[in-house]
Amino acid sequence: MSSTSSVPAADTGSPAHDPSGRDLTDADIFGPHEGGKLSVAPTVALAGRRDLSIAYTPGVAKVSRAIADDAALTARYTWTHRLVAVVSDGTAVLGLGDIGPRASLPVMEGKSALFKAFADLDSIPLVLDTTDVDEIVQTLVHLRPSFGAVNLEDIAAPRCFEIERRLIEALDCPVMHDDQHGTAIVVLAALRGAAAALDRDLEPLKVVVSGAGASGVACAKILLEAGVEDVTVLDSRGVIHTGRENMNVAKYALAEQTNPRGLRGDLTTALAGADVFLGLSGSTVPESVIETMADDAIVFALSNPDPEIDPAVARRHAAVVATGRSDYPNQINNVLAFPGVFAGALDASARRITEHMKLAAADAIFGIAQEELGVDHIVPSALDPRVAPAVAKAVAAAAGADGVVKAHVAEVASDV
Repeated sequence: MSSTSSVPAADTGSPAHDPSGRDLTDADIFGPHEGGKLSVAPTVALAGRRDLSIAYTPGVAKVSRAIADDAALTARYTWTHRLVAVVSDGTAVLGLGDIGPRASLPVMEGKSALFKAFADLDSIPLVLDTTDVDEIVQTLVHLRPSFGAVNLEDIAAPRCFEIERRLIEALDCPVMHDDQHGTAIVVLAALRGAAAALDRDLEPLKVVVSGAGASGVACAKILLEAGVEDVTVLDSRGVIHTGRENMNVAKYALAEQTNPRGLRGDLTTALAGADVFLGLSGSTVPESVIETMADDAIVFALSNPDPEIDPAVARRHAAVVATGRSDYPNQINNVLAFPGVFAGALDASARRITEHMKLAAADAIFGIAQEELGVDHIVPSALDPRVAPAVAKAVAAAAGADGVVKAHVAEVASDV
């Protein structure tokens, strides 16, 4: 069987160009993926014997000896200081679910391409053929000398929570699960934008989060951290509350922090009179339920590719509607957050990414949106070149304020 025999037959039609991407054919999609989307290129000349003597032997031995004497010089004389490992086990890939590490690799390559395009960060996709938490943590501990930060990606809950927690404890470098915190940062920025566009305060909003997976838990936490007083979270069994049994550790912790009105029941109950619907579960929400929300409601229907409710239908009852798609206004896209967050953390030589750094990233995104704020422009475009630098600057400053900068490494790196 040929290597391309399993690729779907190409659609050779040529519909009118649609910048949203809805006109893409199979040929458009599969062609650019052939051979992968990444390559490694040297940054030094290799044209003659002298070049070889500098870049490799014998010259490279001097550099290796210097690093052996002072490990902090690694930041100056290798690429690790700005190298991100993009790590997945393939168990929660996009909306495809558990498709395995090999099938996840095109997504991880794409993530690495985004790091380079938006923040000029090099990154390496690492897909691991194991779902064992101990094995994943140990693998990355052993690989620590090879990279400067870890972007965890598309790892299913609740394992993703433990993996991230243990890696933060074990590694002296930035670690972030983007499905959790990248989503949460952009959601907070978007909610700030929506509230400001409607001339409302953030704190008193009644927020209902549908979905208690990685992104749902992180979004609930960052909204609470930002001062939102009333957050209710639902999973497939209904409202998460302290009286429920048979929940995982993350949900028990969430129950202690959320649902201040003591709600019980399903989404119909939770959304009655609510100000904000945040959809992160892939479920379908009837129009009749959205209709029961408060006046000037805000609907973030973020499931991809199919939002929980058609945006046009939601707009009949909500003042602001956002999705995760590029073909509607107000796209809530993680690319607004993660390139700048990692760039800022690495610029500052931060040991970790703190809650303050995430809040600073959200504020920076909102700050750019404010320049053209409106109900159909609550966040900047995912392609706005101002975003990543602004986020990086804010995150680096927050890292310094939080005291998580590795002083010796930061001093060496600043000389590069």
